Amino acid sequence: MPIYLPELDKSDFSFPIVNTALKDPDGLLAFGGDLSPKRLIKAYQQGIFPWFEQEQPILWWSPSQRMVIKPGEMHISRSLKKSLRRAQVKFTINTAFAQVILACAQPRNYSQDTWINIRMQRAYQKLHELGYAHSVEVWQDGILAGGLYGLSIGNIFCGESMFHSCTDASKFAFIALQQHLLSINYQLIDCQLHNPHLESLGAVEVPRNNFIEILQQHAETQPNPEHWHAQDITINLDDIRSNSI
Repeated sequence: MPIYLPELDKSDFSFPIVNTALKDPDGLLAFGGDLSPKRLIKAYQQGIFPWFEQEQPILWWSPSQRMVIKPGEMHISRSLKKSLRRAQVKFTINTAFAQVILACAQPRNYSQDTWINIRMQRAYQKLHELGYAHSVEVWQDGILAGGLYGLSIGNIFCGESMFHSCTDASKFAFIALQQHLLSINYQLIDCQLHNPHLESLGAVEVPRNNFIEILQQHAETQPNPEHWHAQDITINLDDIRSNSI
């Protein structure tokens, strides 16, 4: 039986209602349109994000279950805290966005494919220049060892991807992110799709409708540009509570 999937018009920035997304594959909502800043921001404000491979049309998703975590509820094991103490790393915000997204786009040891294709890189670089997309960097001996990037939508941070080139560096970046978000009163980190790594850090799945309700409450909040200027982040290890073995 053929599946009907709406095609977006490049001159129309509206999206279908998220509850009309397919069940198989879960969350596939529409295709087409473009990756302009206006469309991307409208998408994230409605709980929609693009995810597609280089040779595919742009695919838009809103899964029935959303992986999220509240700042301050990250699971930090004693072993991870010890690893962070030994690592002697430095943390920054928005000092190497292009390097971070390029590193996140590199093939992983389990796959040669990447969804962070050149179109996505250019689109999110533009969002970064406009003050919506941000990166967290982890530096070790002056070398970029890990990091993550995502979008600030109101006072919700929509995480996109993370990477590491040394042990635990992506987890370190996540710790730095949540510490920063706590300091500026952000309400939620959207991790989009379930994976065991995020679950181990404390992320949980919530129904799409619940996530949309949270978005409607917080997505229109005007962010303070001062919160995201290029800066160093200092983490006080004594303030980090270990909550698992």
